[in-house]
Amino acid sequence: MIAYFVITALRLRKAVTNLTQEQFIEGYRKAQLIDVREPKDFDAGHILGARNIPYTQLRQRYKEIRADKPVYLYDQNGGKSARTALFLKKKDYTDLYHLQGGFRTWSGKVKSKK
Repeated sequence: MIAYFVITALRLRKAVTNLTQEQFIEGYRKAQLIDVREPKDFDAGHILGARNIPYTQLRQRYKEIRADKPVYLYDQNGGKSARTALFLKKKDYTDLYHLQGGFRTWSGKVKSKK
C-alpha cells in the first residue's frame, strides 16, 4: 500500500507542476484554465476565466483542451486535478500545472452564476 502511494507521488511529480496561488496567478491568464469540478460547484463559484470540464466527463471531452498550450487545472482540494494531469500526460499533453490546495484555498477573483 505504501509503495502505491510513493509510486503515484513520483508519477504526479513528473506529470504536473504544483503551483502556489501566487505562481498560479502569474501564469494562468496566458494558458487554458480548466475547472474539473462538477457543474453545480462551478456555478456556485469559480476562478474568473475558467472553463468547466468535469473530471467525470474528462474521457469524452479532453480533446476540447489544446495540447499545444499550457493547461492550468484546479478542483476543490487538488486531488482530481492531479489525476486529470496524469490522464492528460498519457494523452501527450506536456505543459500541465495545478493549483496547490485547490479552489478552497483560492483568494483571487471569483465569478458565480448565482
